[in-house]
Amino acid sequence: MVVGLGILETVLGSASMSWGALNAGFWAGPHSHDIAARIIWSLRIPRFFLAFLTGATLAGAGALLQAATRNPLADPFLFGLSSGAATGAVAVIVLCGDLLGIWTAAVGASVGGLFATGALLLLIVFRRKKNLGVSTERVLLSGLAVSFFFSTLTNLLIFWGDRNTAQSVLFWTMGSFSGASWSALPIVGLGFLPVVLCGHTYRRELDALMAGEETAASLGINIQKLRLCVLALCAFGCAMTVALCGPIGFVGLIVPHLVRPVWGSSLKRNFMPAIVAGGMLTVMADILSRCVLPSQELPVGIVISAIGAAFLLVLLLRR
Repeated sequence: MVVGLGILETVLGSASMSWGALNAGFWAGPHSHDIAARIIWSLRIPRFFLAFLTGATLAGAGALLQAATRNPLADPFLFGLSSGAATGAVAVIVLCGDLLGIWTAAVGASVGGLFATGALLLLIVFRRKKNLGVSTERVLLSGLAVSFFFSTLTNLLIFWGDRNTAQSVLFWTMGSFSGASWSALPIVGLGFLPVVLCGHTYRRELDALMAGEETAASLGINIQKLRLCVLALCAFGCAMTVALCGPIGFVGLIVPHLVRPVWGSSLKRNFMPAIVAGGMLTVMADILSRCVLPSQELPVGIVISAIGAAFLLVLLLRR
């Protein structure tokens, strides 16, 4: 299935290719001067890996956050992590330009994601000190408040930037894989790795936490430390994807719900299937974004948002 999507991702695009041209260009290799080979090796294969790793990172982060908060609606986008990363990336792009080359947006997104994490934690600590309660529903509402705040800052930065920068940043905020290149893959890989390691390292602790906080505490698990580690690692992973592709929502929300009926509710069993399903979902959305409108590319964030809205509607009707 993944290989089939990779082939479709390579064949389809603004410049459609026949199977013969695809085969000849692929076997010509990345160093060939043939147009088909350059399109395949320099644009479309890196784009496939970027889309797959982005979706895998977001889906894995969503599964981890839903387990850590015991809330099926937890998602990097709804928790404000993606919005904070987007604000940081836009800030360095608008204010500093291309200061660090391809790593400029990554550094800004990392700082913004950590600020969003800190803001969310401050809200939680404030409620605890005021004895206002910190249920999972209130944590989600706090995340929404952080998300709206950083989204407002992002819009202000776009408004203050010059016209050319504002237009490019505006398209980026809708989500796109058009900036894919081999040099960009290490950045998204740097975000993918901590999410996978987090899921592998803490899967038993998170499964115990999903059984109840009392159960987890009786097993000697430091719940607050566990949640802080998961939140920080997910924030960093999402920041790397945002730096390259813009804020893409709903992947972390949708995918864990899709894999649980097949693989069960245990994170030990469904985490890796969620990783693969998330990558496949974003690749399919990217293929749709290039095929829906003739001779132009639709931002992939719009396609995934439409899928996410339909999914939420189905959840509301079923529950």
